[in-house]
Amino acid sequence: IPYYIVYSIPILNMEFVEMTARSTEWLLEFAGLGSFEVGEMMVDLPEGAIAVSQWEGSRYFLTEPLGESGFFIPFNHSDGTPVSVSFILACSALQSMIIFVGAIVALSSVSWKRRARGLLIAIPTIHVLNVFRNAGIVWLSDTYPNWRLYSGSEIDMFDFTHSYAAKLASLFAMFLMATALFDLLPELHRHIIRITKPLTKLFSKSETKSARS
Repeated sequence: IPYYIVYSIPILNMEFVEMTARSTEWLLEFAGLGSFEVGEMMVDLPEGAIAVSQWEGSRYFLTEPLGESGFFIPFNHSDGTPVSVSFILACSALQSMIIFVGAIVALSSVSWKRRARGLLIAIPTIHVLNVFRNAGIVWLSDTYPNWRLYSGSEIDMFDFTHSYAAKLASLFAMFLMATALFDLLPELHRHIIRITKPLTKLFSKSETKSARS
């Protein structure tokens, strides 16, 4: 629901997209991995993409369907040459942040001070890791445009880094962060164990039946 709310309020949607793109640009420039610039905010409509400056829709309530990309920002080299990567709301890691926020805020038995401490660890960490993820995808996709997973493969560098490598790295990073939060908020670990207990019992029964047969 929180993600859908942000998506449905154009001004919030665009702010998250722009923050993500500019953070990535800053890291690439700081690391000396190239000279890039953030393009103009665009909106993907059913009839095609146009600049937001030409869009006549409401900035506060989404009143018309958008295309697959929604609001997006293209990425360019400093000379204006386009990079084959654009930023959309899904690139902001907002979904991951919402999951951790929901899990921590739901700990009603924990003081707000401890919950706030957990949020101060989780949210900035997710954002920083996501900036590194996005910067890596942009740099690798731009540096190796002709790379393929194997000869004749349709999986190029962007597909590989975005859909496989980055997701695996993100999963590992989320696991490490969850482990750190379990140390700070052991109640979070107990809640997760309690939630997954029915599934654990179900799998245990299935394994027992399989062993008997």
